[in-house]
Amino acid sequence: MSEFDVLCIGNAIVDIIARAEDDFLHENDIIKGAMNLIDAERAELLYDRMGPAVEASGGSAGNTAAGVASFGARAAYFGKVCEDHLGGIYRHDIRAQGVAFDTRPLNGFPPTARSMIFVTPDGERSMNTYLGACVELGPEDIEEDKVAGSKVTFFEGYLWDPPRAKDAIRKASEIAHANGREMSMTLSDPFCVDRYRDEFLDLMRSGTVDIVFANEDEAKSLYQTADFETAIAAMREDCKLAIVTRSEKGSVAMRGNETASVSAHEINELVDSTGAGDLYAAGFLFGYTAGRSLEDCAHLGSIAASIVIQQIGPRPQVSLRQAAIDAGRLKG
Repeated sequence: MSEFDVLCIGNAIVDIIARAEDDFLHENDIIKGAMNLIDAERAELLYDRMGPAVEASGGSAGNTAAGVASFGARAAYFGKVCEDHLGGIYRHDIRAQGVAFDTRPLNGFPPTARSMIFVTPDGERSMNTYLGACVELGPEDIEEDKVAGSKVTFFEGYLWDPPRAKDAIRKASEIAHANGREMSMTLSDPFCVDRYRDEFLDLMRSGTVDIVFANEDEAKSLYQTADFETAIAAMREDCKLAIVTRSEKGSVAMRGNETASVSAHEINELVDSTGAGDLYAAGFLFGYTAGRSLEDCAHLGSIAASIVIQQIGPRPQVSLRQAAIDAGRLKG
């Protein structure tokens, strides 16, 4: 049986990242700070209009898998790409990060997914995503031995958009729980929560998911409240373990009556917030699967998030393990 600390399941997307002014977003009807699903025609239009760009393998759960590996843990990934140019880039990049990735690619149409990400001067990112091959991820792509051998299987809420992926996630949850493992998810985006609120709550309350990550806006959206304390009190009741990030205010992790609140890790400059939540989850899950306290896990998450927001792109460009050692959170 394959043995992994964290297995991530998500939309395998190549990110195309460019800087843009707020006026550009307005002129092109782009919703700032959100992930907007687009079709192939709009993907071509935005690509033609964007300025100089950086191409990097992304996708929320893929970023988390890369982060887990950067901490020195054993990471695996399920995600669907096409046997095309961008698919080749994706496979190379994630494997080069030290992540096990063996999902069989599509041969033909649709092409590998891509996301045009516009980063405004305030560091906010607005994502415009063509899902392409991602929508073909299905139950047949769930490798039972990897799920059974992973301490935690983590998936992104964005997977609730492609219909067959829901069946894949439920299959993974059954395998994980049958083998004494745990399931985790991130709520991904307030607009994603709005689309699937009842289904997300059912995943939590039914025990299909054990660990839930959210940011403050997503938590409030989930419970349709403007009050943060109300939202986290509800999450505490609905989740075995709930973690809520609050940007510069830090994060809070809750398990039963246990609460760990930690501050954000200091940064020199906010460059690009792309991947902040993904890398926070990587740090937290690295600590969690190593048996560390909730406070330690949250600090490790904060360190990872602080690294990625000081660079362009969602994958760590330095060793997260070394960063945690330098911060005194891990021994060398």
